[in-house]
This record gives sequence, structure tokens and C-alpha cells, in this order.
Amino acid sequence: MTIQLYGFWRSNAAFRVRVALALKQLPFHEIEVDILSGRQFDADYDEVNAEHVVPTFVHEGHRIFQSLAIMEYLDDIQPEPRLLPADVKERAYARSLALVSVADAHPLVVPRVRKHLEAAFGADTAAIESWCKHWVMEGLATYERLLSRRPAAPFALGSDPTIADICIAGQVILAALYKLDMAPFPNVATLSQHCFELPAFADAHPFRQPGYKP
Repeated sequence: MTIQLYGFWRSNAAFRVRVALALKQLPFHEIEVDILSGRQFDADYDEVNAEHVVPTFVHEGHRIFQSLAIMEYLDDIQPEPRLLPADVKERAYARSLALVSVADAHPLVVPRVRKHLEAAFGADTAAIESWCKHWVMEGLATYERLLSRRPAAPFALGSDPTIADICIAGQVILAALYKLDMAPFPNVATLSQHCFELPAFADAHPFRQPGYKP
């Protein structure tokens, strides 16, 4: 099974896919696309991904973008270990948890949004950072409320990590990037600790990727 992943160390979405591939024990070759330097808009990459984002997942010549779609595809081509629960209600809950970060919080802090804040509204570095911190914390606060109502055991849906845990861990990584205090989010912090005790999560962390810059 030949898999290529166009990604970047700083990409939270690429982190999610790295974890999923590692949990499935699927080897892959990662191709760097420096999204901080704007390489996602290069003509060559435009041929790969018309949305000009990472990651792009390539399997047997077939290209897939959007991390959630990629992770669900991995469940289809290699069902075990499952990233989505078999039970329909639990599967919907896992997707709901994942989308808090994937659809609500993370999209508001990506490079194209930060660039637009500067270009359209004259936001300086401090204002953009404040914006990003706000939305990262909103995501964490939502996860904290959800985990207080249904505690992790030790993962969000029980004994095994799912797409929910991958996305919650990704939100915690954003907190680390913006040097946010996790003290207000003890349930999230405990869950992420369990996640990063697993090599699949730890090895996929942005700070452990080639090209990482503090």
C-alpha cells in the first residue's frame, strides 16, 4: 500500500492524519508544503490540491483532502483498529467531538485567516495572536464542558482512541503553540496526556517533525 501525504509540521490537520496513519500502522511518505511561506499556492501544488491547503492524501493514485474525510477513508480501507465506533450513536458522537476543532475552532486560526485579518483590517501581530488565542480557548472550553458531562475513560469514547481524541489532541497542540495555560481545562489536559503517552500521537506532534521551528 503506497501512501503519500502532503503536509507541513505546523499543520494541525496534517497532525490528525499522521496520528490516524500511525494508529492503523500504515507507512507513508510525507512531502513538505511550507504553508507559512505560501507554497500551497504554487502552480505545482495547485495541480495536487485545488483548495491550496494541506494535507493531501494520495493512495493508489487517488487524492483526498480534508483530514476528517481522510481519516474516514482509512477506516474504510483498513477497518482495524477503528477510528470511528461501530455503534451508530457513538459514531455520531465521535464525529461531533471531532468537528468542534475541525469545523469550529481550528479554521479560524489558519494562515489564510490570519493573512486576511492583516490585509483587510490592518490587524497587527499582537491583534492576530489575540484573535487566535481566543478561538483556541473557545475550542478548549467546549471540549472541557463536553468531557465534564461525559468523562473520558480514558479516551473520549472509552478504552480506545478515535477521531474524537485525535482532534481534541490537535486542539491541545494549538494551545501549546500559543503558550496557553491548560489549568482551566483539566479534563482536556488529562485526556491529551493519555493520548500523547501513545507513540502514534507523540511521534506525530508538530514539535517532533522535520523542519519544526520554535
